[in-house]
Amino acid sequence: MLANLRPKDIIRTVLAVAMLAFHFHVVFFGPPQAIYFRGIHLLLAMVLIFLTIPAFAPAEPGARPARRIAGTALDAAFIALAAGSLGYVFLNVDYLQTRFALIDPLRPADSVFAVACILAVLEAARRTTGPALPLTAIGFILFGLTVGGLGIGETLDQIYMAQDGIFGIPLAVSATYVLLFVVFGAVVERSGTGKLFMDFALALAGGSAGGPAKVAVMTSATFGTISGSATANVVTTGAFTIPMMKRIGYRPAYAGAVEAVASTGGQIMPPIMGASAFVMAEFMGVSYFQVIGYALLPAFLYFFAVFMAVHFEARRLGLRGMPKSDLPELGRVVRERGHQILPLVLIIGTMVAGFSAPYAAMIGILSVYPVAMLRRTTRAGITWRSVGEGFLNGIYNALQVAAACACAGIVIGVINLSGLGFDFTSFLVSLSSDSLILSLLLSALAGIILGMGLPTTPAYVVQASLLVPAVVKLGVPAPAAHMFALYFAILSSITPPVAISIIAANSISGARLWESSVASMRLSASGYIIPFMFVFGPALLLIGSPASIVLAICTATTGVLALSAGLNGYLLRPASWPEKAGLVAAALLMIDTGPVTDAGGLALLALVAASQKYLSPAAERDAA
Repeated sequence: MLANLRPKDIIRTVLAVAMLAFHFHVVFFGPPQAIYFRGIHLLLAMVLIFLTIPAFAPAEPGARPARRIAGTALDAAFIALAAGSLGYVFLNVDYLQTRFALIDPLRPADSVFAVACILAVLEAARRTTGPALPLTAIGFILFGLTVGGLGIGETLDQIYMAQDGIFGIPLAVSATYVLLFVVFGAVVERSGTGKLFMDFALALAGGSAGGPAKVAVMTSATFGTISGSATANVVTTGAFTIPMMKRIGYRPAYAGAVEAVASTGGQIMPPIMGASAFVMAEFMGVSYFQVIGYALLPAFLYFFAVFMAVHFEARRLGLRGMPKSDLPELGRVVRERGHQILPLVLIIGTMVAGFSAPYAAMIGILSVYPVAMLRRTTRAGITWRSVGEGFLNGIYNALQVAAACACAGIVIGVINLSGLGFDFTSFLVSLSSDSLILSLLLSALAGIILGMGLPTTPAYVVQASLLVPAVVKLGVPAPAAHMFALYFAILSSITPPVAISIIAANSISGARLWESSVASMRLSASGYIIPFMFVFGPALLLIGSPASIVLAICTATTGVLALSAGLNGYLLRPASWPEKAGLVAAALLMIDTGPVTDAGGLALLALVAASQKYLSPAAERDAA
């Protein structure tokens, strides 16, 4: 396979293999010192980025070679900056560990290599995530040097010399967890496991009203938890589900919105979720299993709400499911492809047995292709080439996270050094006049704005540093505050005007951005409400007595059902405007888990249901 590759491609492939081998070695034999582990991870990631992603957009055919030459020179320069600055760290580990950070003055070489490392990280983030994240980091640096009153030396010290900046928690999470789980998602995709999820969903729901939309929701929930990327989920599953939805009568805008909203929810769907879940576990100092516990019920509510929304929309429009002849038979799907779920079962079982998450991810990675080879139906597409591409694609997919985490570390370093987090907490508390609901609304708005231009992980990191302390100060449990921030960091990808997941879906559906954005806001409305539900009722995060948890599940499920029905204008039959208003009001009453509001919401829902059943014309009642 290497014979037809250019020297640059061979170098890139060798480095990618070395990066995966290094992380496997760490799982088997334990990590070296933190600075070596994180530094090697970052060095390999940045060199691969500069070799893989050009500095400029590809030149048009016939263009002058000057642009290509300049790009190659920039690639070489940034590789030198990355290798030099991280090599300096490796050669001076004893010095870095024995000096007094922020007290001992920097040597000239310290400052030079600090600037080199920051420039390399900013450029790596720009190439992988776009300009928003590095501009945000630069903005925080400038804030610290001006308003924050920081000196250049102490800023460089914090960002580069200490382990609270570039080499901080986000990069540690990328090196320890994210790369292996991203590789797992990539090899699962290349092994054809996505067809298992698709066929299983088709067999279960494809023939019901609006079947393809329900298939999109179910497939995105299952595949999204493995891929951990909303955009990747959209383009992978949407290529199949969006045309199916359009074929049975859904508008292109609505079809794209369904896929975008469902794919976005994959990042909050256990058991794997996205990279941010690992960062959250580190920030809170809890196990990853605890984060899964916190996320379980809210994720169920999110997908239940989207599922019911597409059901009500299909009933309102009179859409049918797919013909039975076009659907796979459930028993046959399980017999022929059911074994492909074993790698995911192995990951969960390994962690339940007490092994670390990285070890579980490695077991999952190494089991994917052997499991696929167990049956003729699933080993047909497995070749040495596809196996190699699966591993390499996983490494390349992880590069964006590594660069984003390193860049987010710059932001955290400035926040911690300048005291901006404490100042912002005080400002938010005073602005909201100690009102929890106002503080939550401001935090949600800030979270969406921050997340619009950033990938989910750095968006969550910034919120965890700035917004979460303010919410916790007002009495919200830390798990609820962190989950609140995570939800709005994720929802920013389907919130206009940026809405990157919707843009990806529109590339398949052919719809316009604004029309799809309106549809997605209506579909995902419960996603904006659920965070408020678990803040006011932490039982939804499995915090509290069994009785309180069961009660919270019942009222929250009823609430999101009412909201989906109200926004889609259908419960037992098409709803009138007063009935729609009643359903939405019932849902809002059940945000707070108090007995009075819950009783009021349930009574209002019952009133609307009775109105639809008994006060409608006989023909409509019979049709319903």
